[in-house]
Amino acid sequence: MALIPTVYARRIGVLASAAALAALTSLMTAPSAQAAPPTPISAAAARSYLATVTPKTEGSTSGYSRDLFPHWSTVSGACNTRETVLKRDGVNVAQDSACAAVSGSWYSEYDGATWTAAADLDIDHVVPLAEAWRSGANAWTTTKRQQFANDLTRPQLIAVTDNVNQAKGDQDPGKWLPSRTAYRCTYARMWVQVKQYYALAMDSGEKSALVGILNGC
Repeated sequence: MALIPTVYARRIGVLASAAALAALTSLMTAPSAQAAPPTPISAAAARSYLATVTPKTEGSTSGYSRDLFPHWSTVSGACNTRETVLKRDGVNVAQDSACAAVSGSWYSEYDGATWTAAADLDIDHVVPLAEAWRSGANAWTTTKRQQFANDLTRPQLIAVTDNVNQAKGDQDPGKWLPSRTAYRCTYARMWVQVKQYYALAMDSGEKSALVGILNGC
């Protein structure tokens, strides 16, 4: 068996160490993956729930005010719900001492746009506050409405292009859906899970639209 001369063995060792260091450095500097809201229930689970829903005529917005759904709540230290979602949904997000996002990159699932300034993003309530009010939240306590408006556990909050969120307004899926069709199935699953968890009513147009989307998932 041939022996490798000491000088070559040392050279091989140095090269191996350099390769390992380069690989480690690459891993440390590689951009982190785009994050997302909590994974919603499956399409099958959403369809099963919808099968139990009896449509109900939507209530009015009488007495409604966004102030009745306190947001954004403090999550930790100087970080509120908005800044927490921006950090979660972005890539390489840097925050200042006040927890404001000062750099990063965000992909808006609703329209496929990418942004590098936090000011270009809104945090969308998947089930809008006014929609929740008309669907039963008008009878809730302020504490429960605050939980709903700042819910990081369910797929209720997502960072999206600001003017897209503003165009959505308080419309349900029977009247508005993301222009990016590849996300509509996920959006429907998110919507159904939130409404199910909070026992919010659905009107006939809303339910019909959701059934149509989910049957194609």
